Amino acid sequence: MKVQMRVNGRQVSGEVEGRTLLVTFLRDGQGLTGTHTGCDTSQCGACTVHVDGLQVKSCSMFAAEADGAEVTTIEGMANADGSLSVLQQAFQDHHGLQCGFCTPGMVMAAATLLEQTPEPTEAQVRHHLQGNICRCTGYHNIIKAVMAASGQQVTQVAAE
Repeated sequence: MKVQMRVNGRQVSGEVEGRTLLVTFLRDGQGLTGTHTGCDTSQCGACTVHVDGLQVKSCSMFAAEADGAEVTTIEGMANADGSLSVLQQAFQDHHGLQCGFCTPGMVMAAATLLEQTPEPTEAQVRHHLQGNICRCTGYHNIIKAVMAASGQQVTQVAAE
């Protein structure tokens, strides 16, 4: 079947089988390899993207379900000039990444949180990111990065 969607502001289309996952369509069909496949069971959050403004684990959605949708991947998070967004820069500045595998999903999830709650508490950040796993145990710096991106002081972030 043919699917069409707007991905990172660009109209794209492709032929997919009914069972093709959105993550596969994005990675293999569109070359957007920033969206990672970590578990294929929607447990880790490495494949998090935005579909029509909603945070979605793209390994749990068929590409056909996104037909006609507006999809944003980590590649679409940068500023128009290609520089890092405030959130991406905060991840870099506060060492909110280690191996980097979870980072795209963390950034996408954090972007949703900051859109909904511009100045979240530490507890709100921790709660919102529960669906994203960092196997390098980098949560402390990830929390600091999200708090910093919201314009808050990060010196008091608890190490948990």
